[in-house]
Amino acid sequence: MPKLEHLRPSGLHHNPAYSHVVTASGARTIYISGQVSVDEEGRIVGEGDIAAQTTQVMQNLGHALKAAGATYANIVKITTFVVGYKPELRPIIGKARSAFFEGMEPPASTLVGVSALAAPEWLIEIEATAVAD
Repeated sequence: MPKLEHLRPSGLHHNPAYSHVVTASGARTIYISGQVSVDEEGRIVGEGDIAAQTTQVMQNLGHALKAAGATYANIVKITTFVVGYKPELRPIIGKARSAFFEGMEPPASTLVGVSALAAPEWLIEIEATAVAD
């Protein structure tokens, strides 16, 4: 397992939903393209439902991690893109996403509101960087 250190810098507010800084050392860095809410057949999952789409996106990240010999524990950074982002969406996304990091320190994270993604039915896209041995 790579060595990950989740830092809590003084002067920055501690938020349990993400880590401000993660240092990582390991043999491999894994870059996962933005995942969207489609199943293995390319069908949309959770049309119009941000919680369901977030869950499917996180499951897709899990498939990508597994293919690279990694798990959610190896993720050091995620970037989340949300169509038409409003602050009231953050707890919904956070609840769906946090289930995949239960019992571990969350990765560094950025959330970006966007006007659209590559397909109109997609509400959320998440990309990740992981480090593994």
